[in-house]
Amino acid sequence: MSYLEKYYNAYDEEGRLLSRHGQVEYRTTMKYIRDGLAGMEQPQILEIGAGTGRYSVTLAREGFAVTAVELIAHNLELLRAKLNGTEPLTALQGNALDLSMLPDDAFDMTLLLGPMYHLYRAEDQRQALREAVRVTKPGGLILVAYCMNEPTVLQYVFAQNHLREVQANRMLTADWHCLSEEKDLFQLIRTEEIAALDALFDVERVKLVAADGATNYFRPMVDAMDDETFAQWMAYHFAICERQDLIGASHHTLDILRKRGER
Repeated sequence: MSYLEKYYNAYDEEGRLLSRHGQVEYRTTMKYIRDGLAGMEQPQILEIGAGTGRYSVTLAREGFAVTAVELIAHNLELLRAKLNGTEPLTALQGNALDLSMLPDDAFDMTLLLGPMYHLYRAEDQRQALREAVRVTKPGGLILVAYCMNEPTVLQYVFAQNHLREVQANRMLTADWHCLSEEKDLFQLIRTEEIAALDALFDVERVKLVAADGATNYFRPMVDAMDDETFAQWMAYHFAICERQDLIGASHHTLDILRKRGER
C-alpha cells in the first residue's frame, strides 16, 4: 500500500471540507466552478482525482453530467455509496497520469482538484496537466488546484518550530523552497512554477485564485466564528481572493485555464 493510500484510507477529507475553515476552500472552488459553467448548455464535466465526491456528487445532484475518476479504491467506495442511482454520474477508478480510457476533446470542464498535491516529479506534473488538456474540448475550462510553498515555510517550519528538523533532512533549498517526497504526501509549489507549467500547453489563464487565502493561518478563530462573522469573513475573502499580490501566501490556489480553440 502506498503512502497516499494509507493517508486517504485514514484521513477524513469530507470532514475537512465540511469544517468551517474547510468551507472557505470548498465554497470558493464551487463559486468558480459555477461561474465557469454559467452559459454552458448541457456541459459534460470531468473530475480527475474526485476523492470521496464532495464536488462530483454535488454537481451531479444539481443535474450536471459528471465523470468522476479516482485513484484510491477507498475514496471511490465512499463516493459510490453516496449515489442513489438517479444522479448522472459515472465513477471510474483511474490515474491522473493515464486517462487513455477517455477520448480527446470530450469535456466542457475538467477539474483537477487533488492530483497536483501528490505529484513530485516535474514530468508527472506535466503529464497530469497534459491529460487534462487533452480530454477537454477546445474552448473548455480546466480548473487545477495546487498546494503553495510559503504557508508551509511560515507555519510548519517557523511557527511549529521544525526549522532544525527540515534543515537537517535537507528539505529546504537555499531560496526556501520545500522539497517533498512521496512520504511527505504533499508537493508544494510557487506561482511562477504554475505559470511555467501552463506555458507548456495550448491554454490561456482565465484567473489564478487564492482558494482559502488567510483562512488556514487562523483556523481556531475561523472555526469559532458565529454565522454572521463567518459570512463577513467569506465576503472579505471573496473581495481579495483574486489579488495577485496575495496569491502565494494562500495554502491552496485554483488555476483556471481555457483550452485554446473554438467551442
